[in-house]
Amino acid sequence: MATQSSPPSLVIDQTTILSLLAALTLLLAAYVASLSLLPASTTTKIRILFVWHLFDSLTHFLFEGSFLYNCFFTYTSIPHTADYPHPASLTSPGVYFLGYKNRLYGSQYGTSPTAKLWQEYAKADKRWGGADLTIISLELLTVFGAGPLAAYVCELVRQGDRAGKLWFWASVLATGELYGGFMTFAPEWLCCSPNLNTSNFLYLWVYLAFFNMLWVIFPLWVLVEAYNNISLAFARASGAIGPESKKKS
Repeated sequence: MATQSSPPSLVIDQTTILSLLAALTLLLAAYVASLSLLPASTTTKIRILFVWHLFDSLTHFLFEGSFLYNCFFTYTSIPHTADYPHPASLTSPGVYFLGYKNRLYGSQYGTSPTAKLWQEYAKADKRWGGADLTIISLELLTVFGAGPLAAYVCELVRQGDRAGKLWFWASVLATGELYGGFMTFAPEWLCCSPNLNTSNFLYLWVYLAFFNMLWVIFPLWVLVEAYNNISLAFARASGAIGPESKKKS
């Protein structure tokens, strides 16, 4: 990885603590919702499936939705001259985010609680403090596509998957999550990760590794379960196995 000249040093303050508590609160809210919305007889596997997708949906809507809001509506004005280096025009000269040559967009220019949350995460990956075009493109799909789909999967779980759609849509979402994660970090890897700060435990192992690996481990698990359940359904339909075989759930 490329060494930054002066990466942000580790500072654990009120914003750090509140940001971590916010993420924990979403997880606890998803679990409490599962206790309320799912029958007491629900298997551990299905409960985890529900909690994960509700946590996923809440994260996309609330956290990543706030990231997009800051990208589109939070900005600072800058001088515009021919030799002024505008971040959005580094790869394509003359290209500016939303067409504004004299503005820099992103959470790092805001003072709201959500702006501060993303300023905190940007200490580990500074792209999330500004208006990185790749990140914004992915987050538009995530917030308006993956968020509603994760909520729909939760509803299918709550209904007991009576229509047999659960594992198909869960696998579609899981595939999208894995693709999104790859496209988030692949551009960094290809240029030796100039925007990533791996100088301390919190930024490397909590912000970058732990939080992002959640969206690798759980989607992979969902794909394995989807494969097992869909394969079983096809085997039953073809008569390869009898209807008395127990469904994996």
